[in-house]
Amino acid sequence: MRPMLASRGTVVPTGPGWMHEVKWDGMRVLAEVRDGVLRLWSRNENDVTASFPELHDLGGLGHDVLLDGEVVAMAGGVPTFGALADRMHVGNVQRARVLAEANPVTLIVFDLLELDGRDLTSEPLSVRRKTLESLGLSGPRWQVPGTYDDGPALVRATVEQGLEGVVSKKLDSRYLPGRRSPDWLKFPNRPSQSYVVGGWRYETDSTSRVGALLVGEPGPEGLLYRGRVGSGIAGRRGQQLKELLGPLCADAPPFCDEVPRVDAVGTVWVRPGLVVELASLGLTRGGRLRQPSYLGVRTDLSPDDLGK
Repeated sequence: MRPMLASRGTVVPTGPGWMHEVKWDGMRVLAEVRDGVLRLWSRNENDVTASFPELHDLGGLGHDVLLDGEVVAMAGGVPTFGALADRMHVGNVQRARVLAEANPVTLIVFDLLELDGRDLTSEPLSVRRKTLESLGLSGPRWQVPGTYDDGPALVRATVEQGLEGVVSKKLDSRYLPGRRSPDWLKFPNRPSQSYVVGGWRYETDSTSRVGALLVGEPGPEGLLYRGRVGSGIAGRRGQQLKELLGPLCADAPPFCDEVPRVDAVGTVWVRPGLVVELASLGLTRGGRLRQPSYLGVRTDLSPDDLGK
């Protein structure tokens, strides 16, 4: 099953038919507990259980459940994707345990889809939420955060606290797996977004290290070129990117529009298979990223996910 997705909103809704939650800057997961064993599934349905050993004790909940939530890691007291990036792709059990000691994650749970064999997806959110809260789901590395009636006030609070944003949800909304619904609206504060890598360039005076990525955004006609990013790519990060991009090498650019010669010369083209998270100051009038910086690889997303 894929999680239900929120649409981008323009005005935070008000009124008794809505509830509002903090938008968490992490990795969306479905957490499944069956017969005392936890399994974690990413948004693109990959099993990521091994990456987060500190969450495995959730299997002792005492119920069979399917939970929707977000795995987050902290930086400066605030959930930040950059702090999570080095945890997401780790499949080695021993390495994951070492990282969990140094940089533990927390599972933020905000929806309940199944309980002891009962499918709750057709129930309104108000019922699912009440049932979730009745489970007393509070542990050392997992929690059910509060919800709020005043959406605009929550937006102001998240801005002041440096949080990612707000999600507003209709209380009567049913859970629609894999679908993006206007019944859930997202209002991000932070200017970060996911992009598809279409090529890479060597670091200056190097023939082995990645120095910059050429990225694009899926559009109706194909992958639209959004620019080149080099900030944040150095050392181990560049080495990891080289390993991930090596098998994707291609003979021609994957972009449907023209890449400026200054960016194209010396670029190694790749098939559009890797998604990365970038921070930026938005787009220029010409559709290029302003002052982009690399935050990490989105192993939980595929290029097809960005077009939905």
